Amino acid sequence: MINSLRKKLIHKILIITALIIFTGITSIKAGAKGQLKVHFIDVGDADCILIEQGNKSMLIDAGNNSDEDAIKKHLQKLGISKLDVVVGTHVDEDHIGSMDAVINDFDIGKIYMPESNGKTKYLEDVLCAVRKKELQITPPVAGESFKLGDASCTILAPVSSAYEKINNYSIVIKLKYGNTSFLFTGDAESLSEREMMRRGFDLSADVIKLGHHGSIRSTTDEFLGRVNPKYAVIMVGRKNNYRHPHKRTMEKLKAKGIKVYRTDEHGTIIAVSDGKSIIFNKNPGSYRFNK
Repeated sequence: MINSLRKKLIHKILIITALIIFTGITSIKAGAKGQLKVHFIDVGDADCILIEQGNKSMLIDAGNNSDEDAIKKHLQKLGISKLDVVVGTHVDEDHIGSMDAVINDFDIGKIYMPESNGKTKYLEDVLCAVRKKELQITPPVAGESFKLGDASCTILAPVSSAYEKINNYSIVIKLKYGNTSFLFTGDAESLSEREMMRRGFDLSADVIKLGHHGSIRSTTDEFLGRVNPKYAVIMVGRKNNYRHPHKRTMEKLKAKGIKVYRTDEHGTIIAVSDGKSIIFNKNPGSYRFNK
């Protein structure tokens, strides 16, 4: 009788131990591995964002035509020879101006760009580089996801197929890494923001790259409330002529106590996530606006 009870007790202990070990392994596999690094490269009143996770990398936008050398130098300094994903959020120069040079000089995996009715010289340059390397452009589909190492990226916009304003064609991507998240908004304006909210997408993110360089046409009150970020990054040029960032946008961020990082004050900004928390290489900036 005693031996029988002892055997049953030992059997239960073994089962419990196995469950603990299995649960631990599962949680490790489900968690983030290593670090995610997001480089908000200073290209003035333009966008260029490099994301690294493990041995995978993604470039979102490529600044103005004159930013070619600065962008390539930043990538080469990090030892990057391949970009697994390249995203041209929309066809304005300050987002795809140097993308042809990037495509020409680096090994490229997948390219996402919206189908836009806007025809620009910079778009023609990109298309020429794509044809030269026999690549293909993948149009974005709202709701679709893809992986970047252990990070997960979901395309949230554009939702519609046609817009009056080129900015609303902007590809918007939410990136999740462990328990941390980033929202990259291109130049998406209030119309695109409303469409994303109507679709019921999960917009919450720890970090938001403000739409259209902090313009008054982006970052509506409701959209900012849905995102509810801890940090905001503004990619904006020093003494620019576009009133970026706008007074009302900065007042919203200040009222909510959202910490601000801005390329006109900090230069290139790097955010690092371990899957649990996010740290920046610079101290938070000011709520100063362009009058």
